[in-house]
Amino acid sequence: MFWPTLKLYIPGTLVVCILLYLASCHKTPAVNDEGVFGAPVPVALQPQAIQEASGIADSRINQGYLWTHEDSGNPTEIFLAGHDGKVFKTIFLANTINRDWEDMALAKGPDAALDYIYIADCGDNGQSRDEYAIYRFPEPSLTVDTVRNISKIRFRYPDGAHDAEAFFVDDADFSIYIITKRDSVSQLYRLGPDYSLNAVNIATRVGTLPYNGVVSAAVSGDGSEVLVKTYADVNLYKLAAGQPLWRFVESEPVSIAYQVEPQGEAITFANDNTGFFTLSEKGFASSVKLYYYPRK
Repeated sequence: MFWPTLKLYIPGTLVVCILLYLASCHKTPAVNDEGVFGAPVPVALQPQAIQEASGIADSRINQGYLWTHEDSGNPTEIFLAGHDGKVFKTIFLANTINRDWEDMALAKGPDAALDYIYIADCGDNGQSRDEYAIYRFPEPSLTVDTVRNISKIRFRYPDGAHDAEAFFVDDADFSIYIITKRDSVSQLYRLGPDYSLNAVNIATRVGTLPYNGVVSAAVSGDGSEVLVKTYADVNLYKLAAGQPLWRFVESEPVSIAYQVEPQGEAITFANDNTGFFTLSEKGFASSVKLYYYPRK
C-alpha cells in the first residue's frame, strides 16, 4: 500500500480524519512529480460566504472568473468568483434540486456556438438512491441572475447504487464520465453522447482506477490530460493524440505535489491550460482558500 506524504498545514482533528479515511483506501504508487506544475498560489475567498464548495470550473466566457457550487442541502445556486478570490455574484438555478451536488464541469453541448455548465447531482453517502442527475445549461454571462433553461440528464448504474463525487465531460462529443468514490477501487462509468433527456439513462462501466476515494476530476480543454483528485493526492494522466478519453485509466499517472486542504473536493484546469485550481470546503479552517497551480 502506498502512503502519501501529507503536508500538515491543517487542524489536527482533520488530519486524523483524513488519515483514517486514507487507511481504507487502496492506492498504487504514481510516478514521481515531473515538475509539470509549480508551487500553489493561494488567495482567500472574500467574502467567506461559500462554506461547502464541492465543484469548480474555470469560466470560458467570463475571463478571469470561475464557477463553484455547494453540496447537499444548500440552495440551488452557483457562485462566480474572480481568480483573485473575490466572490462576484450568486446565480439561482430554477427548477433544480440540490440533493447532493458534488462536481461541475464546463464543456460544449448541443449548440456548438455555446459553452455549457454541467453539475453532477451524484452524491450518495448511503448508496441508496434509485437514480442520479446531471444538470446542463448554457454558461451565464455576468448580467444573469437566474437560469431557467436547464436540461436534466437522469441516469443510474447497471449494477446498483454508487456514491460518486467526481465527473468530467468530453468536449469532443459531450460524453459524461463519472468516477465512484466508496467502492474498493474507484469505477469509471460513461454516458455516451446519445443520452436521453426524457428517459433514465444507464451508465456503462468502462474502466477502473487502482485506488478509491476520488472526490473530483477534470479534463483539459484539448482532451490530452485528466486530473483525478482524492483528499490527499492529485494525479495527472496523459493521453496520446486521438486516444479515447476513457482510456486514461490504462496509463500511469504523474503524482502532482499537492497542498493538502481542510476538505478539498474541487479541481479544474484553467481554461487556457496554463495551470489548475483547487478549492476546499471550509471545515474547521479559519478561511476558504482558492489555490492556483501554474504550469511550468
